Amino acid sequence: MRSGDWFPGGDNSEDITSSLHQRTEEVYQIPDSEPNAKGYIESPVLVLNDIIVLPKMISPIMVSPGPNLLAIQEAQYNYQTLVSLVLHNPEDEEITVDSFLPVGVEMAVGRLINLPDGNSSALVQGRRRLQIINFTQTEPYMRVRCRLFDEDIQIDNDAEALMRATRDLFEKCVQFDRSLPEEAHLFAMNINEPGWLADMVATAISLPFSDRQQLLLKTNPLERLKALNNMLAQELDLLQLEEKIQTQVQSEVDKNQREFYLREQMKAIQNELGEGDVWSREINEIRTKLEKKALPGEAAAAAQKEIERLTQMPPMTPEVGIIRTYLDWILELPWHEFTDDNLDVNHAKKILEDNHYALTEAKDRILEYIAVRSLKPKKPRQPILCFVGPPGTGKTSLGKSISDALGRKFVRLSLGGVRDEAEIRGHRRTYIGAMPGRIIQTMKRAQTMNPLFMLDEIDKLGADFRGDPASALLEVLDPEQNSAFSDHYLELDYDLSHVMFITTANTLSTIPPALIDRMEVIEFPGYYEEEKLEIAKRFLIARQLEESSLEADEVKITEPAIRKLIREYTYEAGVRNLEREIGKLFRKTARLKSEKRHYPKRITETQVEKYLGPPQFLMMEAEYQDEIGVATAIAWTENGGEIMPVEVLLMDGKGNLQITGQIGDIMQESAQAALSYLKSRADDLDIDSDIFEGLDIHIHVPEGAIPKDGPSAGITIASALISAFTSRKIYKYIGMTGEITLRGKVLPIGGVREKVLAAHRSGLKMVLLPEKNRKDLVDVPKKVRDDLNIVFVSHMDQVVDLALEPVAEKKEKRTIKKKETKNQKSAENSSDK
Repeated sequence: MRSGDWFPGGDNSEDITSSLHQRTEEVYQIPDSEPNAKGYIESPVLVLNDIIVLPKMISPIMVSPGPNLLAIQEAQYNYQTLVSLVLHNPEDEEITVDSFLPVGVEMAVGRLINLPDGNSSALVQGRRRLQIINFTQTEPYMRVRCRLFDEDIQIDNDAEALMRATRDLFEKCVQFDRSLPEEAHLFAMNINEPGWLADMVATAISLPFSDRQQLLLKTNPLERLKALNNMLAQELDLLQLEEKIQTQVQSEVDKNQREFYLREQMKAIQNELGEGDVWSREINEIRTKLEKKALPGEAAAAAQKEIERLTQMPPMTPEVGIIRTYLDWILELPWHEFTDDNLDVNHAKKILEDNHYALTEAKDRILEYIAVRSLKPKKPRQPILCFVGPPGTGKTSLGKSISDALGRKFVRLSLGGVRDEAEIRGHRRTYIGAMPGRIIQTMKRAQTMNPLFMLDEIDKLGADFRGDPASALLEVLDPEQNSAFSDHYLELDYDLSHVMFITTANTLSTIPPALIDRMEVIEFPGYYEEEKLEIAKRFLIARQLEESSLEADEVKITEPAIRKLIREYTYEAGVRNLEREIGKLFRKTARLKSEKRHYPKRITETQVEKYLGPPQFLMMEAEYQDEIGVATAIAWTENGGEIMPVEVLLMDGKGNLQITGQIGDIMQESAQAALSYLKSRADDLDIDSDIFEGLDIHIHVPEGAIPKDGPSAGITIASALISAFTSRKIYKYIGMTGEITLRGKVLPIGGVREKVLAAHRSGLKMVLLPEKNRKDLVDVPKKVRDDLNIVFVSHMDQVVDLALEPVAEKKEKRTIKKKETKNQKSAENSSDK
């Protein structure tokens, strides 16, 4: 049937339209026949010769006097549906019960309208496919017993893909077939049932009668859709050929196009003779590329418009180069090219474990993403991760491993030092030398719509009078916006929603909060000694042996030698310098080998110092004996944790407090708070409160060339002060960290993992931590937790009891002789006289 048969509306008058709607409503109101106890339906038969009305479709029919008219009248009298049967061969003159297809359609027939020629017309609607069982009556009209087909199926990804392909083919048919209204495609887009979609499209287009019979017989909706797709492809080829012919005819007879047509003919003749000009060949090459490239509608229209402008310009016009460059960018960008993701979680886990040691949090997040994608592969939303950590901790290399695990192309863009917004968004084409931003440039290099895109050093972005590139990244890194990223050069929406973005940074302090909010931050805390040792064994030694042209069985490096490199020749959170030092050892060995001199087969601690010179860094170790006024703090640095002695010295003076060791403002305030707490508890600690006015206090933190700041040394400074004023020694094996308040409460601090590892590495036996940091021990290795006695404290009194040796006996309060003033001396002299 044609489109007008199934789709109400058109160019009819309002009265006819109203009547048609009324008749349609009458058809809709007729109920479906209910099966009996055995599941059978028995209904009158309507024989259709050369038309097929499929389920859920509406069509007008002509009814001549005879069996069909009697069957319709009975159905209308009983207010029931009837069954339409289709002949195998409509040309057969003699009709028997074997002349019909074994599949019929339940049909509702509206009221009959008598026509002047004696025939009648009616509006019918197909309802359901029925299996014909047998005929129960043949005269004066046929009745048939039939059974319903079960067409319910689960719509999975395959079914959804098949329906999408059908809609796409039908959309193209609607575009080329002028007899099909635009509403037909919209109607098809709203159908979510495969069977209904197949029947609707088959009714709308001009299919041969035999093809319609095939579709009627296919009771499986998916098989019906597959068959329909083949038919649609053939129909589309015919429609395109028809369109081409009509276009050619129209262009030949159109007077307004006559001159253009003659010029094209001349160019074609010149090309055949080999006399075509270079400019025409270039334009034809661009047209050919555009036809082969599947561009989105907006991009295709923009490219076609620029080509038309190009054809109207002389070849030597300066603007020609600008247009050519613009077209090249459009044609070379990926628009629909994708790589298939490898969603095997075990495969990804193996790659990540083989290439990286530790980094558990980052690995788990990637494996979670792959697991979620494996359950729903079509899910478009991609994670936007931010790896934050010190240099050399494996952020960039982990991104490369993630791309290998997923099977995606890996592209990297370094943002360090970028200060111009146009670097991200591109320049407008009004400028000479304009080009797209680095995002679009990198996508062109990737040649796929779903690469793994690493934005390196995002914390190094700058901002000046040329704009803020960090603000331009807000659109790129927002999943709600990046599906239509706008580059100033292209001026087209470009889809970045399929890209997996991973950014790296050394710190979050320089990244705008709005940008941080769009990213999922994963911290790389840095490696401790045991992890560095394992990384060196697994990766660094083998890599440096290969770079030094040495074989693994020629040179070995002992574990104590590696530890010496870690402790005394490197000072970092990552392993870059460690790899350099290992490489330096192997290069010196390779030189000895190439000079045919004796070289060590086994590099020990002695060879390390011989080849690399004296140690570059001396690790701070625990105190050798218990001392008064010296407490051991544990500090966090970007290169990991370390211990730090805090020394307090009391001198005669005027009550001044001096703090040295390149101390920051926050640490100075902590010292003031510790001293205030000490003064408030002077009586409890058996300290004469007057003593503070006659003593100067000097607090020093060694390694004065290194800046130090933060509140976590509060309880350490307080312990050292109490020790100095009470002459009680502090145990050498205890390290501590925590912020102190004026009331002596111990507040939580950060960097627990690094601090505890530093205490363990330095030989301490006990660590005092704030009670609220108990949860942070989860990140500390079990071996370290077992070796150390970790005690949690909530008040300074607990710290004093644990860190200071007990009071052996009751001593007199510490006092100081006050200096006599001149007035006191003169008064004494007067009394003597």
